[in-house]
Amino acid sequence: MKRIVFGGIHTECSTYNPLLQTEDDFAIRSGAGMAAEMELNVPEGIEMVPLFHARSVPGGPVNAQTYAAFKARFLDELNATLPVDGVYLAMHGAMHVDGMHDAEGDWIGAVRDLVGPDVPIAVSYDLHGNVTQDIVNAIDIFAAYRTAPHIDTVETCNRALSMLADQLLNDTRHCVAWCPVPVLLPGERTSTEVEPALSLYRALPGHDLRDGIRDANLMVGYVWADTPRATACAVVTGTDQKAAECSAAQIAQSYWDARKDFQFDVPTKQLDACLDQVQTATTSPLILADSGDNPTGGGVGDRTDVLHAFLDRKFTGAVFAGIADAPAARAAEQVGEGKSVQLEIGGSLGSHCPKISVLAKVVKVIGSSSTKDLEVAVEVGGNLVILSQRRRPYHNLADFRKFGVDPAEAKLLVVKSGYLSPELAPLANPPLMALTDGAINQDIVALDNTLRATPSFPFQGNFDWTPNAQLSRRAKT
Repeated sequence: MKRIVFGGIHTECSTYNPLLQTEDDFAIRSGAGMAAEMELNVPEGIEMVPLFHARSVPGGPVNAQTYAAFKARFLDELNATLPVDGVYLAMHGAMHVDGMHDAEGDWIGAVRDLVGPDVPIAVSYDLHGNVTQDIVNAIDIFAAYRTAPHIDTVETCNRALSMLADQLLNDTRHCVAWCPVPVLLPGERTSTEVEPALSLYRALPGHDLRDGIRDANLMVGYVWADTPRATACAVVTGTDQKAAECSAAQIAQSYWDARKDFQFDVPTKQLDACLDQVQTATTSPLILADSGDNPTGGGVGDRTDVLHAFLDRKFTGAVFAGIADAPAARAAEQVGEGKSVQLEIGGSLGSHCPKISVLAKVVKVIGSSSTKDLEVAVEVGGNLVILSQRRRPYHNLADFRKFGVDPAEAKLLVVKSGYLSPELAPLANPPLMALTDGAINQDIVALDNTLRATPSFPFQGNFDWTPNAQLSRRAKT
């Protein structure tokens, strides 16, 4: 029986988000049922030994002390399980720790140092993660999502685990090659459901079928972190070094060649133009994405720009889901359902946005402030506004139905999102994305850009590039 220890840390951090993440922002999964919760397909002959897995809603950088405490706990738990035959780390790849430029490299490198050179390490990543040579040097196996919106999370975890189990049970030695690509685009312009990303990602399984290749990946990277490691890249796991390098270079070249073809996957306009369309819409539900404040991309989630504009135009009938504002939610909770209360909404977590002072009627209260899961629906100017105690997205049908809202029957939904979630996208009639202010502003060329490597498209436009695939240092030993 081969013992694989598993766990990790999974978050996405915008350096333009002023709100540092602390331990309270993370949900911790641990214990004997963790493999089942992650839906891991454990091969016969493998014993899975859980450590812990920390995951948060994307946000600002992780507080340095919080990161240090998580890392120390993980290493302590790992040390207590030694010896092990393999390590599987379920990561994201876009974690940014205050004062640190390569947090995943630090975490994975520390695991490598503890388990030693003979224990293979497999990692799974979000395709919006960033990769570095230090990360590649510490691992033996890499697998990343191939869909955005992400519908292959479980499949990706099992791809990584399957390769690791194969290495341990069948003495198959893997190696990793990668090829950075000087391109950095937002996820909203690289959805795998539309071209050119659709064809680029559909081509990856073909690489998997080549002799000496096990798993081919194209990483878009994470654009809203001004760090030296922010870049797209190809990452290939293989059993043949030359084949892995060749596939990595080809995938990287294909992304470079398509760099000018990426567009937003839904109609996208400035906020005023979006509201002009809202005013004349004849179909429903119109789903308007407030892109700059999307918490699943690293936005704060407390901005009221769109609500303020709606009220200025005296629009009614919309459902806003939602705005993170703990003081306003608690004030509504205290007066109770059916009562009215004077609320000040907006900027409670540090965003510079309009503050709205309004008399609101409390429609429904879910959860409680004492359990830190409070959500409140209030009527504001003829619109339903959902306020949450904690930062969170409203991207699933259940998020609305618990408030008595059927998204399919709604006139207009306003969600903090970029590309729409798999559950909302089929309902949108039409979808519309507003280019709004926030920590993940889609006007990426205008972002403060002091630490990213140069040149990088589209921050710089006219330069030549030739792919140069690089092997993991472990492949050379």
